[in-house]
Amino acid sequence: MTQTTEQPVDSVEKARGNRRRLTGRVVSDTAKPGRAKKTVVVMVQRRFRDPVYGKYVKSRRKYHAHDEREEYRHNDLVEIQESRPLSRTKRWIVVRLIERPEEV
Repeated sequence: MTQTTEQPVDSVEKARGNRRRLTGRVVSDTAKPGRAKKTVVVMVQRRFRDPVYGKYVKSRRKYHAHDEREEYRHNDLVEIQESRPLSRTKRWIVVRLIERPEEV
């Protein structure tokens, strides 16, 4: 008889190696009709120093991330993590909600 034991998330993470984690804002969610279900678009903005001129430059990039319960909304600050390819464009999973702005 085999026993199934639940492994903690940390041990599973170590077995698969380190996966990148990024923080960004949700710019498009599944609330609108015609949008892909269980997918959010997260814009990650980073600042880096230009190697030649030394001034700081902002760069933005959009990532399609998987949202299983469709709980994240527009303007939420979320953390995403790399994963296996889930579709043609989705290679990230939303891990947690960092901040939700209050509605006016």
